Amino acid sequence: MYYNGNVSLEFFGRAAGRPQALGVLPAAFNPPTLAHLALARAGLAIADEVLFVLPREFPHKPYEGATFHQRLEMLLTATRTEPRFSVAASAGGLYADIAEECRETYGEDVRLLFICGRDAAERIVTWDYGAPDAFRRMITRFELLVAPRNGCYEPPPDIRHRVGILQLTEDISLISASQVRERLRQGQPWEHLVPPEIVPLVRAIYG
Repeated sequence: MYYNGNVSLEFFGRAAGRPQALGVLPAAFNPPTLAHLALARAGLAIADEVLFVLPREFPHKPYEGATFHQRLEMLLTATRTEPRFSVAASAGGLYADIAEECRETYGEDVRLLFICGRDAAERIVTWDYGAPDAFRRMITRFELLVAPRNGCYEPPPDIRHRVGILQLTEDISLISASQVRERLRQGQPWEHLVPPEIVPLVRAIYG
C-alpha cells in the first residue's frame, strides 16, 4: 500500500529551531512556480516552518524533463531568502511516506500540515491506496491545508475535521508547472509564472 518504515528526510536547507507546527509542501517542482511560493508563504501564517519536499520517486509518474538535481537547484534558489523555509528530499512519494519521514525527523509531537491546492487535494483523497479506508487511516497522522484553485475544496464529511482552508492573497489558478513547460514549448512568455531568481535556470534547463 505505502511505505511505513523509519526513513529520515535528506535536508539541503533547514530552518533554525524546532517547529511545533510544520507546513509540508511536497511537489514535483518541474519547475518551481510562483504558485508554490504563494502556498508556502500562506502556510507561514499557520505553521512555524514550511518544508518543501522533493520526492526521489513519484508514485504516479517517472522523472521527465528536469532531473532531481536540477529541480533541487531551482528549488534552493527560489527559497533561499526566507529563513523559515526548509528543503528536503524524501524517499517515498505518497503523503503517508512523507509524513512518516517528517515524524522520524521532527518527532511525534509536531503538528503536520500538508499544503496543497484544491485539485491536488481531490487527487490525494481519492487515490487508490490499495484499501478502501487507507486514506482515512493516513490522515490521522497529518492534516491538510487546502488553498482555493479553480474553486474551493469540499472534503468528505468524515475527514472534514482534518482539513483546513489556506487563505491566499492572490489567485494561483492559472499558474502551474505544466503551463510553464507548455509555454516554453510554444515559444510564449513564461517568465511571469516562476520566481525571478530562477528564470536563468529554467531557461537553461528547459529552453
